[in-house]
Amino acid sequence: MAMPRILLGAASSGSGKTMITCGVLQALINRGLKVSSFKCGPDYIDPMFHTRVIGARSRNLDTFFSGEEVTNYLMAKNAAGTDISVMEGVMGYYDGLGGISARASAYDLARATRTPAVLIVNTKGMSLSILALIQGFLEFQEDSQIRGVILNQVSPMIYPELKEAIESRLPVTVYGYVPVIRDFVLESRHLGLIMPDEVEGLSQKVQGLAKIMEESLDLEGLIRLAGTAPDPEYVKPMVPKAAEEAVIAVARDSAFCFYYQDNLDVLEEMGARLVEFSPVSDEAVPEEADGLLLGGGYPELFARELSENTSMLASIRRAVSSGMPVMAECGGFMYLHRMMEGMDGVSYPMAGVIDGEAYRTDRLNRFGYIELTADVDQMIGVAGEKVRGHEFHYFDSTSCGDSFQARKPLRRRNWRCIHGTENMAAGFPHLYYYSNLNIPFGFVSRCDSYHVRRMAGGRDGKG
Repeated sequence: MAMPRILLGAASSGSGKTMITCGVLQALINRGLKVSSFKCGPDYIDPMFHTRVIGARSRNLDTFFSGEEVTNYLMAKNAAGTDISVMEGVMGYYDGLGGISARASAYDLARATRTPAVLIVNTKGMSLSILALIQGFLEFQEDSQIRGVILNQVSPMIYPELKEAIESRLPVTVYGYVPVIRDFVLESRHLGLIMPDEVEGLSQKVQGLAKIMEESLDLEGLIRLAGTAPDPEYVKPMVPKAAEEAVIAVARDSAFCFYYQDNLDVLEEMGARLVEFSPVSDEAVPEEADGLLLGGGYPELFARELSENTSMLASIRRAVSSGMPVMAECGGFMYLHRMMEGMDGVSYPMAGVIDGEAYRTDRLNRFGYIELTADVDQMIGVAGEKVRGHEFHYFDSTSCGDSFQARKPLRRRNWRCIHGTENMAAGFPHLYYYSNLNIPFGFVSRCDSYHVRRMAGGRDGKG
């Protein structure tokens, strides 16, 4: 299948990748193109901004999580039926595993998917030195994939001279510039950018960005560059199927919103039916639920509201005690604790499934990619089973679990984590299901069994 695509990378974080990506996406849509988008690496929030722009779920692509072949499959699957795909890079273009490897970097994604890359260069405080920076990125790897550059925060007065200097001395095309923009500043909080719904007038601001991009970028040139990308090559992975249609209740609201869409999609491909509910505002777990999926997010910002919803907390406790399978990651794991500290410094009663307290710290804990190995047989895998994921949290727990051994790639650091039982997997790590499809299938299979028992003998699974 033909798949026109480009990757927008940058020399470093803070170069304007998300802002420019959103503007380019909107400008392409305004031209009548059907657009798909991707975010490189383990990021939940940037794809939410993409999603608001393109009106369809943006996806993540990560060579550490899924390897080259599956990454190409997911790219092709999620780009099917669109005219052009735009990928947003992560951090600096070559920044990958452990901070010491280019593996899993934006470069690695461009290389693995054979996607032409455009380097966004923040020119603030530079003039001719921009050429040295670009030359370094072009020459650091022979197959850099960098075919063009976009100059950010540059004056339209000096841009023509910079463009001529770059193109006359370096084997790269300048696809335009972005002037200093003060009307689209994305604020941050402790896990990254604020959420799209918190940006006042987001749609209008993105349309304003698109207008600027139309005037200052060579969009026709970018579209032509995307058209030079070769067809993706891959073999579709074999996805196991469950015998029954189990219903998995997915916590989705302002407190729980961190999910990889491909994780959710593969649960459905395995035969599960997903229904959403809100631990903040609903009274109980959905009646038809055969399993619970509690993702990450910002429960610490809604600790009081979650604690005051006592009917939901009681419903969660009953469901888990009845044997209903539950997967809980990071924020969802914190919600299952006996107590959880909120951002206001107050500790609030929570679901009480985990006998421990989640508490705030002043730094990121166990940040980054991890490979997990099961130490015991449990719901999501037998002893020795491996899965990949990442951790990213300022909170910690007095009871992190000990069913898995986590190891940071290219580092010696390791630790035990996750409460793993016959019907539960709950811990700080965010798991990426395509790194080992046996892991989510273990969950779906247990939900399947619970569904059969529930149909035979009532909600508590007893016949």
